[in-house]
Amino acid sequence: MLDRLFVTRFLARPLAALLALATACAPLQALAWGHTGHRLVAELADADLTPAARRQIDALLAQEPGATLGSIASWADDLREQDPDLGKRTAAWHYVNLGEDHCHYDPPRDCRGGNCAVEALNRQTAILADRSQPAAARLQALKFVVHFTGDLHQPLHAGKAADKGGNTVQVNIDGRGTNLHALWDSGLFRHTGLDDGALLAQIRALPAPAPTQGAILPPHGAQWAEASCRIAVSPGLYPAGSKIDQAYFDRWTPVAERQIRIAGTHLAELLNAALGGS
Repeated sequence: MLDRLFVTRFLARPLAALLALATACAPLQALAWGHTGHRLVAELADADLTPAARRQIDALLAQEPGATLGSIASWADDLREQDPDLGKRTAAWHYVNLGEDHCHYDPPRDCRGGNCAVEALNRQTAILADRSQPAAARLQALKFVVHFTGDLHQPLHAGKAADKGGNTVQVNIDGRGTNLHALWDSGLFRHTGLDDGALLAQIRALPAPAPTQGAILPPHGAQWAEASCRIAVSPGLYPAGSKIDQAYFDRWTPVAERQIRIAGTHLAELLNAALGGS
C-alpha cells in the first residue's frame, strides 16, 4: 500500500531507497483516509440513513452476504490488487487537483474527460439512483459513491498536482519516514492511539454540520473539493521542516476528524436523496 511507512534509514539500503523513490514518483494518489477513515465515514452515514434508503442499500448489499457500508468503503482502493484493470481505469477518479488554481473547480481544466473525483461521483450517483440499472451495476456504483465522498473530504485529494497531493513531500515521525499524503490518510488517526470504536465515538460526538442547502443531487462534489482544497493550502498544513512534532498533531488531527464528520453527514444526505423514494 502506498501509505505504509518507509524503512528506517533507507539511505543505507539502496533497494529500499529505490522503492521509496518509485513510490514518491508514482502517478497514482495515495489511498484517501486509509481503510479506517473510509470506514468511519461510511459508519457515520449509516446511522443517518432514512428507512427508504436503508431498504435499498440492504437489498443491494445482499448480493454480497455479510457486506455493510463500512466493509465496502475501501473497495475502490482495493481494486489496485483485486482488479488491476478496473483499478487502473478508475485511478484518476479518486482526486481532483485544485491547489494551483485558487481552489476553484473548472471542469474543462481540472477534469478532462470527466476523469476526476467530482465527475466520477456524479456519474456513479446517477447509476445508483437509477432503478432500471442492473442490481450489480448499482452495487458497484454504491461502492464508488461511498468511497469518492470520502476522497473528496480528504484535503490532499483536492490539493496540488505538482506534488501529487503531498505524495512527494517527505516527512518524519518519531524517526520513521513517510510522506505528507500518507500522514493525512492514516498517520494522524493512528497517532491518537484510539481503536476504531473509540475514534468513531469521538468523531460522532462532534457537532454535525449544517444540512446542505438546496438539492443534493447532483452531488455537491465540486463544493466539497473546493472546501477541502482550502484546507490543503492553509498555512502550516505543509510543515516548515520534515519533522512532524506534537504541535502538528495537536493542530491538524482535529481538522482531519472534522472532515470525517462532515463527510459522513454529506454521504448520508447523498444516499438519502438518491435512494429515499419508496
